[in-house]
Amino acid sequence: MCGIAGFFAKHNVPAATVEAMMSALKNRGPDAQHSVRWNADWSRAVDTVRHIAGDTAGAPSALIHARLSIIDPRPISDQPMQNDDGSVWICYNGEVYDWAEHAETLKAAGAEFKTRSDTEFILQAYQHWGIDMIARLRGMFAIAILDLRIKKLWLIRDRMGLKPMVYSFIDGNLAFGSTVRSVLPFVPADARQWDRYAIDAYLAHRYVPAPRTIFENIQRLPNAHWLSLDLATRRLETKCYWTPPDALAEQPIPDGQWLATLDAAVSMRTVADRPLGVFLSSGIDSSTVASRLALTGHSALQTFTAGFDKPEMDESPTAAKIAAVLGFPNQVIAVPGSVRDDIDQIIDDLDEPFADPSAIPSWYLARETTKHVKVVLGGDGGDELFAGYKRFDKHLKTGWRRNIFGGDNSVPRNRDITGGGVSKFFDEVRLDWWRAYSLRFSGFTPSQRAALQPALAGKSPVYWRGMEQRTAQKWLETANPRGPISELLEIDRLNYLPEYILRKGDLCTMAHGLELRAPLLDHAWFSLVHSMPTSQRFTQPAKQLLRVAMPQLAASDIDLFNAKKKGFNPPLDTWLKIDLADRLDDMPANLERLTDGQIRGNAAKQLLIFYRRGNSRYAEQIFQLLVLEMSLTQLDRLRGELP
Repeated sequence: MCGIAGFFAKHNVPAATVEAMMSALKNRGPDAQHSVRWNADWSRAVDTVRHIAGDTAGAPSALIHARLSIIDPRPISDQPMQNDDGSVWICYNGEVYDWAEHAETLKAAGAEFKTRSDTEFILQAYQHWGIDMIARLRGMFAIAILDLRIKKLWLIRDRMGLKPMVYSFIDGNLAFGSTVRSVLPFVPADARQWDRYAIDAYLAHRYVPAPRTIFENIQRLPNAHWLSLDLATRRLETKCYWTPPDALAEQPIPDGQWLATLDAAVSMRTVADRPLGVFLSSGIDSSTVASRLALTGHSALQTFTAGFDKPEMDESPTAAKIAAVLGFPNQVIAVPGSVRDDIDQIIDDLDEPFADPSAIPSWYLARETTKHVKVVLGGDGGDELFAGYKRFDKHLKTGWRRNIFGGDNSVPRNRDITGGGVSKFFDEVRLDWWRAYSLRFSGFTPSQRAALQPALAGKSPVYWRGMEQRTAQKWLETANPRGPISELLEIDRLNYLPEYILRKGDLCTMAHGLELRAPLLDHAWFSLVHSMPTSQRFTQPAKQLLRVAMPQLAASDIDLFNAKKKGFNPPLDTWLKIDLADRLDDMPANLERLTDGQIRGNAAKQLLIFYRRGNSRYAEQIFQLLVLEMSLTQLDRLRGELP
């Protein structure tokens, strides 16, 4: 697990740019930092960042790596890593599991391994199989491979999107990185403008969906995609290399088969040369992972749970009971009652505007956990596999209107910012059924966004990938054998899962040099569940299939399947009214200034007044505007300070 970056330009890039890009990655890779640079003729320039100080000559190409050492922590496994003759290089972030059998194939073909690292395996696999080696990678990864034999660069993002990859491509010059802030130093000063549609997308979804980022000239590589750059012609190409299987089993998949696949996914993620732990809540997903760990001989692992001082939000008592039944030591990490001293750093670590309130307790949980272990397993992905969110049922109940209201999908103009539930209802019925799904967990409705941004000609009420393929007419013409719930889950797989759930997990853990692994998003396990008959996969209550995976808990008095889902909700309203109250006064005017008038300060101020008069239902929207203002302030300052 690491931070990566690099650039391939048609001109010399100052060494100071390498330093700035590396500086943005150091939290992600605290154990080692290196860079390799090439001259225009592909001869080596400067090897490591330690040699860059005072060097102003610059070079047109570089790979940059900041390492969190998990497997084979010896310096020989540091990156960037090269093959024997220096013709192929890799710069990689993530973990690949279960590759020993493939390594034996490579050894039989003559490959010699000098390390125990998965980095070297990927490098050797690429040399043997080319880009098709992706099919043999099981895990989470963001990979850059430079092949000087054919003058080509590959950027690859894992199937589920656990690891991030952003890039900038301007006039044939390409830069990439793990974060927006690691790429920004490469972008010319006059090209660092906001993407106004990204701001609108953030208001709609509480994050900026791929392929956009908050900057017009920085893009995000979608999950399950690779990008290639021909270094001779400067031609850029992208391709989706994986989708879940289409085949649907006629009969339920036997318990023994899916349990074996799940156990393999969990067990292979326990391989590490650093201490290992588990994030444990009171929910089904993390309890499933913990139960399988206990049953497969890993009961000595420590579990970590976030604790809140309000009982209605606190999962720690139930989590402690679960840990006791499974035989795990459990540590409750109290989320502070005040965020005043840390909020600026949290916004910084979230990289760009990102307004999931649960990111704050996630950040605190990771900060304490990293003092004890360097790797944790979590339960991310269960809700997206088994339709565990309440929003699915709610939206399915509106399916009757799928072909009654056609939906013009346009953005309404100049509506009241405080429209509330009435505005949301009218916005929903004017959208087609697929796009209306976004309103189940949206930030601002299309009407509210129109009130905030009256001069913006809205491109779309929804900024999700895959929506162009989903229309009411298509639904009438082609029935999905998995049913509409599977279509909603596919929308999530392309958008909400990689760019909201998994982005939060990556940013909050890597901010503290902690690696998070997600067994439930193992692509072999995911594919198996995806192929299950709908009657086996989707149940009421949800996730009944997983009862079999937790025999220890089934025999106890802990009933996870009928318990009310608490989520991971912090005391947001309290924070806004106490810790962050003084931050709100200037927020409306600052937003108007920072967005060059795109966001109307008076509309934001009107919403703030309503909130302060006791309308607490606007708390999440006020928080969303505050995060936008704070993040844009930081990024505005950064883009002005960079060379």
